[in-house]
Amino acid sequence: MAGSAGAADFDLFRVSEEHEMLREAVRGLAEAKIAPFAAEVDEQGRFPQEALDALQGNDLHAVHVPEEYGGAGADALATVIVIEEVARVCASSSLIPAVNKLGSLPVQLSGSEELKAKYLGALARGEGMFSYCLSEPEAGSDAAGMKTRAVRDGDFWVLNGVKRWITNAGVSEFYTVMAVTDPSMRSKGISAFVVEKGDEGVSFGAPEKKLGIKGSPTREVYFDNVRIPADRMIGAEGTGFATAMRTLDHTRVTIAAQAIGIAQGALDYAKGYVQERKQFGKAIAEFQGVQFMLADMAMKLEAARQLTYAAAAKSQRGDADLTFFGAAAKCFASDAAMEITTDAVQLLGGYGYTRDYPVERMMRDAKITQIYEGTNQVQRIVMARNLP
Repeated sequence: MAGSAGAADFDLFRVSEEHEMLREAVRGLAEAKIAPFAAEVDEQGRFPQEALDALQGNDLHAVHVPEEYGGAGADALATVIVIEEVARVCASSSLIPAVNKLGSLPVQLSGSEELKAKYLGALARGEGMFSYCLSEPEAGSDAAGMKTRAVRDGDFWVLNGVKRWITNAGVSEFYTVMAVTDPSMRSKGISAFVVEKGDEGVSFGAPEKKLGIKGSPTREVYFDNVRIPADRMIGAEGTGFATAMRTLDHTRVTIAAQAIGIAQGALDYAKGYVQERKQFGKAIAEFQGVQFMLADMAMKLEAARQLTYAAAAKSQRGDADLTFFGAAAKCFASDAAMEITTDAVQLLGGYGYTRDYPVERMMRDAKITQIYEGTNQVQRIVMARNLP
């Protein structure tokens, strides 16, 4: 009988005790060391150095790096929980673990052993962050239309071109760069490389002036005759685009996590506020209209979390339907986060619209989760092509 097992040993659809302990630890750290600076980081548009120090000091800056390269060897769900809990207090800071995974995962998926040992090791040791260079001024959703070129010259490749919307550019030491090595082959003529910030010919544009995630610098990256050793190619020539797409299957789950974290932070704040705020002689939490809003916010958030955790498990196992689930989790969670943060602003009324309260920041931060790592319109295309 399916119902004969005791309730206590039925572990399906329940996050493990280890994962919940990790959540408690990260939440405690985030509230103590990251949350106090979140408003200032947003207001000043400065990099959240305190968050980087706290995350690196607790080996939480790149938990996905396997143990054999000196990393924590965390599974995909543990990585999601770290990002979610940091995003709950500061979305800009959550881009540290998220983009470290995005930038380094191509090396982990396709790189040579030497490349993995060198760069994943450096990342794990906290010697530098890792960014991901795919988009260009004329190649956004159509990433295969990129123009950045890499030309072979003996034992070197020479890179020329511009990448745009590069998260943590200028702060990161390491960059995974997609470049065209054979223009006649479109996506099959794109290769991936590791470029270092200190390589001659690498420079950065001015930081973009953004609506949200203001603590995470977004810049153009310029490659002007950048000569790099041939062994810095990630995988075989012509496989870069396939690696880039495989990477996104996994990392879209981390954007979903970020969206969930932002939404949770907004819901937590709104829930506390409506219990304190009194109108017509009672807390506004006692009004049914307010209760219905909170119920809908919590329901959407929980649906997004369950979908995201299921996608994280698929990412860890490498399931064949990960492409659908990664896109679905990212799309659903980010749409939900936008609705939930907007409702949180509404619940605070005029106060919600001011910078004295954190929900307007959360609403601004949530918007980008619908756009980066593939717009939600592109996610729907991806889902339609990969229907389970």
